[in-house]
Amino acid sequence: MSDLKARLEHVRSRIAEAALCSRRDPASITLVAVSKTHPAEALLEAIDAGITTFGENKVQEAAEKIKTVGRRARWHLIGHLQSNKARRAAAIFDCIQTVDSAELAARLDRICAEIGRQRLDVQIQVDLAGEASKSGIEPSRVTDLAEFMTRLERIRLTGLMTIPPFFEDPQSVRPFFRRLREIRDKLAEKSLFADGLTGELSMGMSHDFEVAIEEGATIVRIGTAIFGERAYPVKNLPLDGSL
Repeated sequence: MSDLKARLEHVRSRIAEAALCSRRDPASITLVAVSKTHPAEALLEAIDAGITTFGENKVQEAAEKIKTVGRRARWHLIGHLQSNKARRAAAIFDCIQTVDSAELAARLDRICAEIGRQRLDVQIQVDLAGEASKSGIEPSRVTDLAEFMTRLERIRLTGLMTIPPFFEDPQSVRPFFRRLREIRDKLAEKSLFADGLTGELSMGMSHDFEVAIEEGATIVRIGTAIFGERAYPVKNLPLDGSL
C-alpha cells in the first residue's frame, strides 16, 4: 500500500468515527482533497485511491492540473477569487466555495451567460473572526448576499464555507463552526439555498475536521493529512531562510 493510500484510509476512518459519534451517516460528508502545490501525478494516485473531489487555491494552478488529470474528479476553488480570474474560474471549476460579494456573484453569473454555462455551484465564504489575512463576508451581510443570489439566473448557491483562526487545540475552533451552522440554518429557514437544499457546510481541515463534523460539517477540506507536507517552491521561501 502506498503512503498516500494509507494516509487516505486513515483520514476516512477518522471521518467515519467522528460522524458515527455524532449519529451521522459518514456518506453524508464529502471529502475535498486539498491538492494545492502538489503535482498532477499525486492527484492521479489519489484518484486511483478513491478521491473524487479536489480543492485548489489558485485558478492557474488548477487549470494546468486539469490538463493532465481531466474530469476524472470534481474541482472546487477554495482560495480567494480575484475578479480578473473569474472568467477562467467559471469555465473550469465545478464549485467555487469563496464567493464573498454581490459584485463577484453578479460577475460570475454574467460570465456563465457569456460562455454558455447553465449552472455554476457556489458557496458563500463567511469571515467569522474578522482576520485581515482571510477573505470572506461579514456574518451580518450573509443573508443579503444570499437573497441577491436568488435573483441570479445561473448561480446556484449550495452552502457556506469558512476558514477559522488556527488554534493548537482544535476544540477552540468549535464556536466558529457552530456559528457557521447557525447562519446556515437561518438561510435554510428562508429557503435561500438553490433547489430546496438545506445548505452545505464546508468547514474543517486536517487539524480540526473531526470537531467540524461534530458541529455539522458536510464538506471537509483536507490536504496535509492525505498528501503529506506541501513542497513549496524555493522562490517562495524567506530570503533569510527562516520559516
